[in-house]
Amino acid sequence: MTSTAIAVAQFAPGPDSVSNLAQMRTLATTAAARGAALVVFPEYSSYFTPVMGQDWVDAAQPIDGEFAAGLAALAADLGVHVVAGMLERRDETARFSNTLVAFDSTGTLVAKYRKLHLYDAFGQKESDWAIPGDIEEPELFELGEIVVGLQTCYDIRFPEVTRRLVDRGATLVLLPSEWVRGPLKEHHWRTLVTARAIENTVYFAAADHGPPVGAGNSMIVDPMGVEIATIGESTDVVLAWIDPARVESVRVTNPALALRRFVISEN
Repeated sequence: MTSTAIAVAQFAPGPDSVSNLAQMRTLATTAAARGAALVVFPEYSSYFTPVMGQDWVDAAQPIDGEFAAGLAALAADLGVHVVAGMLERRDETARFSNTLVAFDSTGTLVAKYRKLHLYDAFGQKESDWAIPGDIEEPELFELGEIVVGLQTCYDIRFPEVTRRLVDRGATLVLLPSEWVRGPLKEHHWRTLVTARAIENTVYFAAADHGPPVGAGNSMIVDPMGVEIATIGESTDVVLAWIDPARVESVRVTNPALALRRFVISEN
């Protein structure tokens, strides 16, 4: 088994998708130059304003639209996998889908994920403008010997989302997010990301928006819950080397998955 470098990229997207893509290219270029094979960007990388409204619906694009094409070109140009969140235009014209797209190093779409649990909490109501994803078989992809699963932001508060991915073989879970700042929110972020890594004995790569709206603190956590790479509040990109052998070793020491007595029900 060989280790692979992955990166989380943190920035604060705005309402100009072209500008957002330019920032993403700069960050991804830095990550690729340092050896990253995969770069993870935040939720809502295509378009963001502090207050969700009709402008978000208007800014939504098809999954093969200009923003996604820009991500595909970025991945192919740099020879890396790229994962990011976007506003996806759907048949329901009054709302959009909060969608993650994953492109491989040739620019081919290898997975997508529509956020299952919308952020109707802490005074927000994402479901006024976004459509919850359907419960369907998750789309995973491979990065060498690593199996990668996807989930989004508020999904982290529902342990069964991660467990379901791990049951399908995921050893790395990506979490693009727009984790809104607020009382104890940074504490929740660190605790939940770390807990999901520990209880599932997998790597986690969580990419958040930077301030002023996002909490920052993008991180990569190993299967024992160790933060092996972290960003504070700045726009930046950090790397960590992840190793399938580390997952196997931790699962010998802590065979929690093998010892569990309950399974996820999907009814």
